Amino acid sequence: MPSHRTRIKICGLTREADVDAAVQAGVDAIGFVLYPKSPRCVTPERAAELARRLPPFVTPVLLFVNASPEFIAQGVAAVPNALLQFHGDETAADCLAAGRPFIRAARIPHGQAFDLLEYADTFAASQALLVDAHVDGYGGGGRTFDWTAFPWSHPRLNANSRLVLSGGLTPANVSDGLAIVRPWAVDVSSGVEATGPDGQPRKGIKDAGKITAFVAAVRAADDARKTFPPG
Repeated sequence: MPSHRTRIKICGLTREADVDAAVQAGVDAIGFVLYPKSPRCVTPERAAELARRLPPFVTPVLLFVNASPEFIAQGVAAVPNALLQFHGDETAADCLAAGRPFIRAARIPHGQAFDLLEYADTFAASQALLVDAHVDGYGGGGRTFDWTAFPWSHPRLNANSRLVLSGGLTPANVSDGLAIVRPWAVDVSSGVEATGPDGQPRKGIKDAGKITAFVAAVRAADDARKTFPPG
């Protein structure tokens, strides 16, 4: 059986050097955070500058959190070939109103029940369902969730290869996430960020070595898998 190549998105980029490093490492998508309260936020104009560095077949993704239709339109005008990612409290109608292909984030709360099957049905029009840990600040918190808590093989979740695994991924743990969830793609932000003197991630500043290590870990996990989802 042919192997599945897990797609890789690096999110929260703010610098040309980091975009170039991600492209060089072989990622499939680059995420730009257009949420003003995020430490990784860039303006639509800055996202456009960075997106112009992307070669063909590397997809720019614009991440919004409870944004107004006017601000979403501004982002789309600046990066017209972008995929949209809704990471806040948007309804299905809100997501559809943008009139563009989109990813919907499911923020999984710690220690609380979450009906992921119902959520997938609600956002059936999304290109993909991104499963992330519920953290303050709407993502990028470096926290995983319980990967064993959901029926990942259920067709309502994995139909048309819809799953993107996110939340606390690093080069050290991504292979475990892939083995349990078997997603179509993975999304990483804090797990490939540079570390400051206090040992904490420098939010929005990526580490080229960590990006390379993350991509290598995903590829090694792909090679090691015995059975594969469609793809």
